[in-house]
Amino acid sequence: MADSGRLVKVEVDCTDIVDEKLPEYRKLAENGKVNDALEGLLSLEKQTRMVSDAPSSIRVLLAIVQLCFDLKEWDLLNEHVMLLTKKRSQMKTAVAAMVEECCKFVDQTPDLQTKLKLIDTLRTISEGKIYVEVPRARLTLELAKVMEKEGNLKKAAFVLQELQVETFGSMERNEKVEFILEQMRLCLATNDYIRTQIISKKINTKFFDDDAELVQALKIKYYKLMIELGQHKKDYLNICKNYQALFNTPKVQEDETRWREGLKNMVLYVLLAPFSNEQSDMLHRVKGEKKLEQIPKYREVLECFIKQELLEWSTFQSAFGALLREGLPDDPATDVFTPGSAKGDEHWEDFKKRVTEHNIRVIAQYYTRVTMSKLSTLLMLPESEVEEYISLLVTNKTIFARIDRPAGIITFRQAKNPSTVLNEWSSNLNALMSLVGKTTHLINKEEMIHTLVK
Repeated sequence: MADSGRLVKVEVDCTDIVDEKLPEYRKLAENGKVNDALEGLLSLEKQTRMVSDAPSSIRVLLAIVQLCFDLKEWDLLNEHVMLLTKKRSQMKTAVAAMVEECCKFVDQTPDLQTKLKLIDTLRTISEGKIYVEVPRARLTLELAKVMEKEGNLKKAAFVLQELQVETFGSMERNEKVEFILEQMRLCLATNDYIRTQIISKKINTKFFDDDAELVQALKIKYYKLMIELGQHKKDYLNICKNYQALFNTPKVQEDETRWREGLKNMVLYVLLAPFSNEQSDMLHRVKGEKKLEQIPKYREVLECFIKQELLEWSTFQSAFGALLREGLPDDPATDVFTPGSAKGDEHWEDFKKRVTEHNIRVIAQYYTRVTMSKLSTLLMLPESEVEEYISLLVTNKTIFARIDRPAGIITFRQAKNPSTVLNEWSSNLNALMSLVGKTTHLINKEEMIHTLVK
């Protein structure tokens, strides 16, 4: 008791006692007196715990669990692990050391039932304890893998989602990313796309700027999962961006087959994306890629959509259809337009729509007004489909158009009010007069110089 009336725990070094007693209790266990050995070790553990000798307490706890493991007494191990963590004034460092040691025993269990029971025991005692959050996370991941092998994907995903590893301060950043990627993978496997999108935002993509081999492997895994997510949402522009990130990975750049495939996918998905300012910017960025010169056919396909010229679908299909869908002997195709597959056929239909939309945008630039029949002839589509395409592009604010159904006329220019027309005329007139004045001044200057020369 201190002078202030406050209880003070006296720290005593029990190293000598532990050095003396541990070999004795091991011999007792070897001679078959397991209970006597465990009772002695528990008594020694209490002695070290009450005097706050952390190093000695850790040694005793590890000796107890090691003894149970050596004897293959798994039930006894589970029982003593639970018992030791509930002891009064048990030190956190001792519990953390014991849990980490027991984690090593998980992979050495004789059967699945024993393994699950040990994992459950360790997860129970570590629940809510920050100082053992990392071992608990690793045990949860192991449990999820077991559930996945048993075919219970939803339960495995649910168990792993309980972990908020991004808040773990003691876990390495690489390991955090591995856990989050595993959460994303299981969510995709269970078709939980919304949760996958939410979890993916926990990873800051700046982490992948590191050129370390492990980080690059995690980067490739992350972007492949994001591509799979984008396929479900049909978010072609984001898929293109993800392929661009993969293409720029040093590990991919070293492999010609991989960067060629990535670059081809970039070209095809940027063309599949609906037109927008962002899509147009990405289109020109892809065109500016130097390595695209080594894939000339795909560069031609890209340039067809950059040029402000009409594309006839039948001609385009005969020129590039085989290349894009089936590939050539020296230029294999990607899996974007694979014939016979549901995704491939769906992408091909979307690609056909993009060709039609491109043609409408080109016509809107050259025509102020056009009849529906003329537009239908130019697009080689029925009038009903032409109207649907125009309505879609107007809704998306890609073009401006007004359809006069009784007259069968489509107007691609917005009518201007008189004041706007007058202002434009006045501005143009001022600009013209300014040019005339400047030209007159230059003529007078030249005449004066010519006169002086004479």
